[in-house]
Amino acid sequence: MNGLVSRRAVTACLLMFATPAFAQDAAPVDAAASDGLEEIVVTAQKRSESVQKTPISIMAMTSADIEKKGIVDLTDLRSQVPSLQVTPHPNSATTARVFIRGVGNNDDQITVDPSVAVYLDGIYIARGQGLSAEIAEIERIEVLRGPQGSLYGRNATGGAINYITKAPRLGEFGAKQALTIGNYDQFRTRTSINVPIGDTLAVELAYLHSEKDGYVKNLGTGVKRFGDQRRDAYRAAILWQPTDSIELRYSYDRSDINDTPQYMVFAPFYPNVADRPTAGSAAVSNLEANDVTSQGHNLTASWEVADNVTIKSLTGYRKLSNVTNQNYLTGVFGPFPVYLTGFDQSQKQFSEELQVIGQLFDDQLEYVIGAYYFDEKGDNSDYAIPFGRPQLNRFATIKNSAYALYGQATLRPSSLEGLYITGGLRWSRDERKATLAQESVLGGVTTVLPSGAGDNSFSDVSPSLTIGYNVNPDVNVYGKYAMGYKTGGYNLRASNIQRFNAGFGPETLNSLEFGVKSSWLNNRLRANLAVFRSQYKDIQTNVQVDANRPELTDIFNAGKARIQGFELDLTAKPTSALTVSANYAYLDAKFQRIIDPLTGNNITSNFTFVEAPKHTLTVGAEYAFPETPIGQLTANIDYFMQSKKSTSTSDPRYVIGDYGLLNARLTLSDIPVGMGNWRLSAFAKNLTDKEYYIAHFNGGQPAAMFGEPRTYGLELTFEY
Repeated sequence: MNGLVSRRAVTACLLMFATPAFAQDAAPVDAAASDGLEEIVVTAQKRSESVQKTPISIMAMTSADIEKKGIVDLTDLRSQVPSLQVTPHPNSATTARVFIRGVGNNDDQITVDPSVAVYLDGIYIARGQGLSAEIAEIERIEVLRGPQGSLYGRNATGGAINYITKAPRLGEFGAKQALTIGNYDQFRTRTSINVPIGDTLAVELAYLHSEKDGYVKNLGTGVKRFGDQRRDAYRAAILWQPTDSIELRYSYDRSDINDTPQYMVFAPFYPNVADRPTAGSAAVSNLEANDVTSQGHNLTASWEVADNVTIKSLTGYRKLSNVTNQNYLTGVFGPFPVYLTGFDQSQKQFSEELQVIGQLFDDQLEYVIGAYYFDEKGDNSDYAIPFGRPQLNRFATIKNSAYALYGQATLRPSSLEGLYITGGLRWSRDERKATLAQESVLGGVTTVLPSGAGDNSFSDVSPSLTIGYNVNPDVNVYGKYAMGYKTGGYNLRASNIQRFNAGFGPETLNSLEFGVKSSWLNNRLRANLAVFRSQYKDIQTNVQVDANRPELTDIFNAGKARIQGFELDLTAKPTSALTVSANYAYLDAKFQRIIDPLTGNNITSNFTFVEAPKHTLTVGAEYAFPETPIGQLTANIDYFMQSKKSTSTSDPRYVIGDYGLLNARLTLSDIPVGMGNWRLSAFAKNLTDKEYYIAHFNGGQPAAMFGEPRTYGLELTFEY
């Protein structure tokens, strides 16, 4: 780490783990008997295992955690997982920009792949548009920090987020209904039903409707408010187990989002801040809602060909329709917007992944071998209307293919009890094609601009190596090296057609990580630490070539950087009624070299890392009161804070200051009313009504989007 404070912090953390290690009783602890912390089982390494035995910096949330913390979509994770940043794109709040450990995309182009891979039941979701959708019936969310490649269909430099949905249950009828009401006319209903058909087949159906009014009125024409949420989600799943060794699981999901555009305010530069608005300009004209539909099919087939060998096939097909628009700063300089933008995008993807998962030599060797194919087609049309300048229209198409072979093996030699060595290797090939046509419109006269086309292919071999040691059943230490790779692409916002045609190349990240995962005091204390350092090369850097034309940005493989830090996750259960947690991340991200590809000059000092606050912290507590005749009362409270962060790579004036958010939830469960299980919860988010930015950017003028003010409500849940 740079600086004495950083070294002292890491040393203190290491001493905390090391000091009691030899005093720990080596005998395994029965968590249930000791009333300790609940074990969390994850599938991050393609097999079910305790999160404490998984040598990855990972945060996992069960369905109970998701409900207690009020997590309804991807954007809610930003206040729960240190090192994770999720922000909306200025053009569309329905598009999530995801960063882990300072690595991510600050753009939403259909021609640029994300740096953080998002999976739904193992199927890669290629496009960020619509990822803020509420997906019904989530069983678990796993956030993997750092590059992932040797176990996943797509490689990623930043990390991976896995959504795992609930499988239908054989031989068991079940139903669940949840209703939520709150301020800003919030209403949410979530319904699911599980129907067994015989002994080998089960069907699950789920539906979710969610709506909430925005807090900024539109005084102009069009929709009534900025920031309204109108969302529907559907899911159907079928599970068939014809034999003990064969399982087929099919699911269909669909999310419809009709949110209205987020309001952006004219914002002074840091440390000054604007006031959170309640109404927009009366000059706004014909403000329209967005229309985003994301849907997909998933067929997962598993065949246990022997006691220690399973073959799995994951087949996925997804479609995206994304129609969004945005009004930039109407009323700041008279009754006209600084910018108007609109996007109409469609995308289809197909993927097939085959995995062989097994064990050899009396379970001393565990292995996963995989092959992956991905095909994607899409088209994009968008417009940008800057005040006083010609309208720019763009029309683009993409056609991408990807191939990969990967494998990982873990050796646990019986002669060296506790030691394990994991090696992984991935070969990737990406073939990418894109076209771009442009036109300029001024005074009703259309001028056709030069068109372009690109056809590139990229290949990569990414290794990984982990050496770990189980000191005893409750302490696991590991060291890990991993290489992450993200393919190249094309830039629709290039400042000239030659730069579009040339495209940009891949970026790579080499990461070293040391981790300790431990349980203490009869499993009443869980302490996990990950210390990492990454070398980031050929970074796909966004450069705004003209501050007066934010619709034009160039992407160069111009950067080399160093990212280092540590993550500390603590959970304690001092009594059977009280559980407390603290999750902290320190991040030190710095560009080491950026060479201007046009002049050859070193321009490193002009650039800063975006979405990389030095400090993020989440603390929480849960207390279960003594049971009463009317049910079990439980209180949950959590506080999230982050230090200031940059939001523009090339303009250091765009900074979001530090802020903290307080959330609380009070739940009465096991209410003795009729059949089934009834729960009633009262909740509040941003309890102190903190005013804070979630995005700060150049919108033709300095602009910002605010986070939501205080929201609160009641939730009633019935489960049978």
